[in-house]
Amino acid sequence: MEILLMGILFILIFVLSSGTVPVSARLENVKHPLTVPSLLNKPTKLPNRPEDAHNVQFIGQIGGGNWSVAVQGNYAYIGFGPRLVIINISNPALPTLSGQTIPLPGVVRDVAVSGSYAYAVVGSGLSIINVANPAFPYETGFYDTWGIANGIAVVGGYAYVADYDAGLRIINITNPVAPYEEGSYDLLWYAENVAVTGGYAYVADYYDGLRIINITNPAAPYEAGYYYTPGLANNVAVSGSYAYAADGGSGLRVINVANPASPYEAGGYNTPGYANSVVISGNYAYIADGVSGLRIVNVANPVAPSEGGFYDTPGYAIDVAVAGSYAYTIIYNHGLGVIDVANPAAPFEAGLYPTQNWGIEKVTVFGNNAYVAASGDGLRIINVTNPITPYEAGFYDTPYYARDVAVSGNYAYIADEVDGLRIINIANPAVPSEAGFCDTPGEAWGVAVADNYAYIADKDEGLRIIDIANPAAPFEAGYYDTPGQVFSVAISGTYAYVADNSIGLRIINVANPAAPFEEGYYDTPSSAFEVAISGSNAYVFFSDNQLHIINIANPAAPYEVGVYKPPVFIWDVVVSGSYAYVATDEYGLRVVNIANPAAPYEVGFYDTPGYAYGVALGGSHVYVADLGGGLIILRFIGEAGFSYSIFLPLMLKP
Repeated sequence: MEILLMGILFILIFVLSSGTVPVSARLENVKHPLTVPSLLNKPTKLPNRPEDAHNVQFIGQIGGGNWSVAVQGNYAYIGFGPRLVIINISNPALPTLSGQTIPLPGVVRDVAVSGSYAYAVVGSGLSIINVANPAFPYETGFYDTWGIANGIAVVGGYAYVADYDAGLRIINITNPVAPYEEGSYDLLWYAENVAVTGGYAYVADYYDGLRIINITNPAAPYEAGYYYTPGLANNVAVSGSYAYAADGGSGLRVINVANPASPYEAGGYNTPGYANSVVISGNYAYIADGVSGLRIVNVANPVAPSEGGFYDTPGYAIDVAVAGSYAYTIIYNHGLGVIDVANPAAPFEAGLYPTQNWGIEKVTVFGNNAYVAASGDGLRIINVTNPITPYEAGFYDTPYYARDVAVSGNYAYIADEVDGLRIINIANPAVPSEAGFCDTPGEAWGVAVADNYAYIADKDEGLRIIDIANPAAPFEAGYYDTPGQVFSVAISGTYAYVADNSIGLRIINVANPAAPFEEGYYDTPSSAFEVAISGSNAYVFFSDNQLHIINIANPAAPYEVGVYKPPVFIWDVVVSGSYAYVATDEYGLRVVNIANPAAPYEVGFYDTPGYAYGVALGGSHVYVADLGGGLIILRFIGEAGFSYSIFLPLMLKP
């Protein structure tokens, strides 16, 4: 039997490694290049470490958040969800994709480049990536830091990691294959970012300002001095005798560090937005200032900095790097903006490399597509015909925040918060269009569809029942005003099951949608937020951070039969057969055996790179809406499965 299993395994590896990408996924047929992963000419391990997955296998990934950028030579290196993406900027007007890694163990929060290596901090630690060939970057080494790796600076043979609640970690990177910690220094609050020069590490300590750490001996760093800034220290750059802190709402703070033991503020400039990041080039500080875009501050006289110019980016400015006469700016929901700053007084956009920076909330799968409720980015339609290489087939930008999505026939139904129910025609996924809408009185957070009705969990306004027989003219058919706020609804037969954060599970009879009434309820000791139905059981998440299994065979008298306690907060749950698939925030996907509802137990997990908010099933795959990490496609291989790392040198064929 063992020989047979091994034979099957080798056949699977061969088939996967020799597979071609279907014509539908080729670059010329997708929205932009990042929808197709770069495929490696060198074998690289699947993204999960052995300790990060059990009985769940990674299949594919798309999208994610953009947080960072670094520039070296003709290339910009950006964090895009859990990938490091390399953009060729030799022609600033037309930046193009050079290559990208497979998903790393976490969302890329910051990146530094030195020589042939890029150093990416990915939350769980430091990933060292060989970028000698920008078309085929690959990870060579990894170091799991103590905290949440958030910022990085590289000098000499050391990587200095701002490790959030674990302070400053100094990693020896002389051997990129086997990095190790040389020393560390624990800060008072949260290390957000770090700059290194002249034997000192200057750390932006979120609540506590600037900490100056003597790193002359990397094995025994110690604090030389500090300066308390009035805002929230997000980032720091150093030039000459001055440290420049991007200090959140208080803008730019210029700190004299000529004497590291006695730093003091020399000057400051209150930017109009929220200073996220700062870099110094010549006499100017370039600040990614949130909603106020790129601000250029003249610091020729550090005592009296003044605005030299600004560029109003089309989205929220998060990070910035400067090379030559260009500022490379990460713009939320837009991508990498190439801003010409040759004349700081009149900067302008020279080029843009677009990315899919979704604030991903929920996902559902219908046919060959996954439909993602992407918060402020509306509805994203992802073709998953080949789940290894998903790509965006189309999108529709709803007017507000898409909180949930349901699909039936040729329509997607979006719970769009203050803009109620939006009905999107998806007959042609490449060009979805709004068919109709119905403004609900509250905030639409959850949606379920059955027959000719859409059921809306309308927060403060209870359950709203919308007649959708004519999608172009939907109207409210009835409602039931629950005592508390509702965020989730599920439909089974003639009942609507509503998660009520005041009472618990409400069971509403909707046989007559014009006159719904409460059939029964289960009063829980804490607030209910999410509900799923399977057979005679309701699976409800309460604010006690537990998944409660409620028997609803008699809707008038529901009762609890079992409880599952995950490692952290639950955001979503879906049930199929004997298993519940649970989205558990920073702990990713958890798979729970519910064959005996009275004694549920965990049988598998996958620690996604971001924060698992939503989960859906499609065929043999599990789709996780992973905030920051994009859409993660997984496969539960069964309780008898085994964990292994395989090498898949996939080739993109013409």
